[in-house]
Amino acid sequence: MLMQTLFLCTLLLPLCASAAYNVSYDTRSLIIDGHRKLLISAAIHYPRSVPAMWPGLVQLAKEGGADAIETYVFWNGHELSPDNYYFGGRYDLIKFCKIVQQAGMYLILRIGPFVAAEWNFGGVPVWLHYVPGTVFRTDNEPFKFYMKKFMTLIVDMMKKEKLFASQGGPIILAQVENEYGYYESAYGEGGKRYTIWAANMSVSQNTGVPWIMCQQYDPPDTIIDTCNSFYCDHFKPISPNKPKIWTENWPGWFKTFGASNPHRPPEDVAFAVARFFQKGGSLQNYYMYHGGTNFGRTSGGPFITTSYDYDAPIDEYGLARNPKWGHLKELHRSIKLCEQALLNGQSNLLSFGPSQEADVYEDPSGGCAAFISNMDDVNGKTVVFRNTSYYLPAWSVSILPDCKNVVFNTAKVGSQTSVVEMIPTHLHPSTTSPNKDLKGLQWDVFEEKPGIWGAADFTKNGFVDHINTTKDTTDYLWYTASLFVDKTEELFKSGRSPMLVVESKGHAMHVFINQKLQASESGNGTVPPFNFSSPISLKAGENEIALLSMTVGLQNAGSFYEWVGAGPTSVKIVGIKNGTVDLSTSKWTYKVYFLFFFYDLYYIR
Repeated sequence: MLMQTLFLCTLLLPLCASAAYNVSYDTRSLIIDGHRKLLISAAIHYPRSVPAMWPGLVQLAKEGGADAIETYVFWNGHELSPDNYYFGGRYDLIKFCKIVQQAGMYLILRIGPFVAAEWNFGGVPVWLHYVPGTVFRTDNEPFKFYMKKFMTLIVDMMKKEKLFASQGGPIILAQVENEYGYYESAYGEGGKRYTIWAANMSVSQNTGVPWIMCQQYDPPDTIIDTCNSFYCDHFKPISPNKPKIWTENWPGWFKTFGASNPHRPPEDVAFAVARFFQKGGSLQNYYMYHGGTNFGRTSGGPFITTSYDYDAPIDEYGLARNPKWGHLKELHRSIKLCEQALLNGQSNLLSFGPSQEADVYEDPSGGCAAFISNMDDVNGKTVVFRNTSYYLPAWSVSILPDCKNVVFNTAKVGSQTSVVEMIPTHLHPSTTSPNKDLKGLQWDVFEEKPGIWGAADFTKNGFVDHINTTKDTTDYLWYTASLFVDKTEELFKSGRSPMLVVESKGHAMHVFINQKLQASESGNGTVPPFNFSSPISLKAGENEIALLSMTVGLQNAGSFYEWVGAGPTSVKIVGIKNGTVDLSTSKWTYKVYFLFFFYDLYYIR
């Protein structure tokens, strides 16, 4: 029994180890407890699935060959208002970390706290935008104050639960910021100072594990810069002393409303992974391995869908997506057979033609591993390697753990394809009724009328910005104005309809005139602003014009993204009063929310 327990603890090191173990690195890889490690990581975001799913998701990732789980930390899900913190339900970060630990896996914690991630406002709390003088992600004192405060809170929580590797826990890497290299130049010298400050602030937390910055083109020496892309085989860290790490390999893509459903073939994902390790990579993370669901109003974008399935190896419902999951599992097994030679051997590049090459790794103990690739995406090719012929399908990599036998080719899928079928089921009432069925429930009907209900929130000449008015407490804002039309107007004689012409910063709008829906329009995930014109019906006398402006997730990335607004900027009616009536500077009455929000028809937990 004692021997069995010792063996189990060896397999589940992060779970059983209560003593600290060291995580460092050299030019080749992370060094964990004195040993170089080749690591496969799987991104699973805790708030994008329910806690009951977490153990199964983590276990399925492990069965798929993953060594580590990666997650962001979602600031605006945790700090709902200044110093008002929430870590329950889907936001129980500690519980999620411990589930990873109990599975015997490592954890990569990307604290950010800006995360992008197609998440509302990039994960930064909306309230922070309204702290006077705040500018996000630059050398700005209010932003740095709140960022450091939150990051220190998270780090201290991890330390308290002994979750860093330096305490015997599963966390082997931590991340600060996210893809800032794309935007740093837009902030000038303030951006450069912010990068240095963020790095120094993070390292000063004394976590005992390395810190990373992804897509950072000028990282301080204390930070490992990493790659995010569909392909990272040609990526090299800025410093030759840092290992080659791929923090985001996109096995699919996110979906936006109105767009097609993205798909990335498993053959291409496997090709990218094999090429990364062929070219000296040591840690690769799938973003996402399980995408999950954007619950509530957490979708960013704008126009990111509720589903964050991502065409990932584990689908939105927590089921293995085959053949992708199975094909990658076999890939991981094959790469692991090469680990000793890859991490300790010398690499030798052999060319077989303009698009065919091999990287051969031989270690001092006599081990040998070879990756032979064909980068021609149309034609297969036969090559001769060590006096043996090998056929390479187009766009493929063959893996030879002994430099002789091919155990895996990325283009040859052997896993069975699975199709998920949704089965109808009978619903059961969640409350007791006399007849024990849905017919016994009491149903009520509520009528929502367009325009202002109850007392107006305020009245103003001209338009206000939608987001600055709602502060993201709701997606809906009513803009209402009145227009008097004389009965002698030509439109009543000719029968020609006047045209409503609207310009909006986004994201969507319904137009009601005299309580009737007259037009609807929206932007899209690429261009949220929109302009439109539509014929409308007016009556003699007073006409109520009610615009229902709607947001569909807030901006989640970009330079100065927190200043991107929404809502109408121009409203005109063409074809009355012998020309055009511009209502843009008229008196508008405003109302936030729908009336039904106050009927207590649902509860938010």
